[in-house]
Amino acid sequence: MFKRRDNREWRETQRAAQGMMAWAQRQPDPNARPEPVPATDPASSPVVDDFLPPDLLSASQGGVTGIMMPWKGPLVIEGEVRECPQCGAYRDVVLLAMGDRVWRRCREGHETLDPVLDGAWFNRHSGPMAHRFDSLDDGLRHLGH
Repeated sequence: MFKRRDNREWRETQRAAQGMMAWAQRQPDPNARPEPVPATDPASSPVVDDFLPPDLLSASQGGVTGIMMPWKGPLVIEGEVRECPQCGAYRDVVLLAMGDRVWRRCREGHETLDPVLDGAWFNRHSGPMAHRFDSLDDGLRHLGH
């Protein structure tokens, strides 16, 4: 006694599984590292766009001195919780990006230059710029600091 229906269902399941495996193999490896590019003359090398579209990049020119964003939770960088060296605050800070430097500002007003963070890190973690302010104090007031 053969059961055609069970055999047909089994084949359909196999085809679906093979299709999913083929799809998974076509996906890029998230752990793959890009191969190093040999050094060439900078004038002849192609210009590579940043991975973010221009409207999502933090502004670094055009009359803007810096950009800020709130960081409500603990700021963990390389497995280490960053805290204010003066008061020990480790959450609810404002991150200030000025050029390629990123400063942390706690609620008490202590500002600390973070040597691990840079402009590229800030661009990856910030959203589009929503407001412009005439001064740092105006921006901090807007963020509730």
